[in-house]
Amino acid sequence: MTNLIREPCDDGVVHSAPVAVPCPKSSEKWVLAATILGSCLAFIDGTVVNVALPALQKNLQATVVGVQWVIEAYSLFLAALLLVGGSLGDRYGRRRIFVTGIVIFAAASAWCGLAPDIGQLIAARAIQGIGAALLVPGSLAIISNSFAEEDRGRAIGTWSGFSAITTAIGPVLGGWLVETVSWRAVFFINIPVAILVIVISLRHVPESSSPTKGRLDWPGAILATLGLGALIYGLIESSSRGFAHPWVCAALISAIVFLALFVVLEARRENPMLPLTLFRSRTFTGANLLTFLLYGALGGTMFFLPLNLIQVQRYSPTAAGAALLPFILIMFLLSRWSGALVQKYGARNPLVVGPVIAAAGFALFALPRVGGTYWQTFFPAVVLLGIGMAISVAPLTTTVMSSVSGDRAGVASGINNAVSRAAGLLAIAVLGIAVFSIFDRSLTRRLANVDVTPSLRQSVDTQRNRLAGIDLPESVPPRERTLMRSTIDLAFVDGFRGIMLTGAALAFASAITALLLIRGNPSSRRSDPPLSEGGS
Repeated sequence: MTNLIREPCDDGVVHSAPVAVPCPKSSEKWVLAATILGSCLAFIDGTVVNVALPALQKNLQATVVGVQWVIEAYSLFLAALLLVGGSLGDRYGRRRIFVTGIVIFAAASAWCGLAPDIGQLIAARAIQGIGAALLVPGSLAIISNSFAEEDRGRAIGTWSGFSAITTAIGPVLGGWLVETVSWRAVFFINIPVAILVIVISLRHVPESSSPTKGRLDWPGAILATLGLGALIYGLIESSSRGFAHPWVCAALISAIVFLALFVVLEARRENPMLPLTLFRSRTFTGANLLTFLLYGALGGTMFFLPLNLIQVQRYSPTAAGAALLPFILIMFLLSRWSGALVQKYGARNPLVVGPVIAAAGFALFALPRVGGTYWQTFFPAVVLLGIGMAISVAPLTTTVMSSVSGDRAGVASGINNAVSRAAGLLAIAVLGIAVFSIFDRSLTRRLANVDVTPSLRQSVDTQRNRLAGIDLPESVPPRERTLMRSTIDLAFVDGFRGIMLTGAALAFASAITALLLIRGNPSSRRSDPPLSEGGS
């Protein structure tokens, strides 16, 4: 559920790219079919897998750290290689790189479905992320280079509509597959779709590439991947090993070194993956900081929601997948209306109001304990969060596109897209530390007041790193089982409340960012004054 909505600026990437030679009218429907289905692979994977996490955790006897890596391995390579994936398509052919990404994604999906243990599943997810980094920008680039400017609006509308439908049905479909077949089916379902995309692409999608063949920034991509990977490893492992552990210290120090080298390299390269000069724009910097905070709140907190719904609230996987349908429907229904807000009120006002409403939604998630009906517990929070995000997303895209000159809008859109993905990546790791800490303290406190056998207490203590997924021995008497299960559930709810309140704080901080850094009405596409000049 970490990718409940498309990343900001997806449409901006399509709008900003130049068109070389539009494809024949007879090929347009095939181009749309291939790009929609290809995008759906990434969108479905981003929403379906989270619903399957409790089932695969139980089946593979994984800790929550392992479950975190199932999401993080995919997100790491997708975020770090996304910009390079787009450049590869420009250089070697957009269809070729798109199809290559589909092939890699499908092969990795098969490996995920067959993985016998959590280690192999994590490795397969990393390969999936590499495939997604090629196919996601490739699908957008193919649309932008296949349709004439006057037809792009219709193509984008069709692509966006189907993407929204896919996002809506993804969690429900995933929950149903987990319930009726297996969590492995969540990955196997990608394979027939991928085969269909490959056939359509090779037969009907025209090849295109950029006439200017710039040098690929492989050193930047490698440093970004190593830096983010070391940082995520250090943060995730610190929850079980502690920050003083030699491996954790080494990872965090390495992350600082790699990321510092990345910044130095990008500042000196002629064709950098991340042009640092764009951040001289106050509005562009503010929009990306807002994106980082708001999408970090969304990605980090939504990672733990299905664990709460399934393991603590006892929702079925299908019901857990359907729990956020109101959020997705609100996003879909209000997206056009929120775009009009920019024309009427400018970008800053919606980008203050939207995150504040989202913050209230995150705070409402912290209220429910264990039990109660969905409509009284989680539904109000889902609706409020949906309204807040709906108000924010379109103005955010407009702000990013308007904060730089027209010839750099595509690069700016890609950077903002990557920032949103990196935000979720880091938030899952950081909030994981928080939920482990709160859960551990709460469980210790609650166990002191619970009358159970020493053997049961020891069994629970050895499984603390599984959080609410702790398995109780079959021999435990019903009274003790019920008492211990309730103790574990309440301890997890304490941790869940902590991260939801943190999410609320991050969303509120993003509203403050908009108030301080974003210009009031970026109605035209141009570079605004640099940060040192101030103003709004």
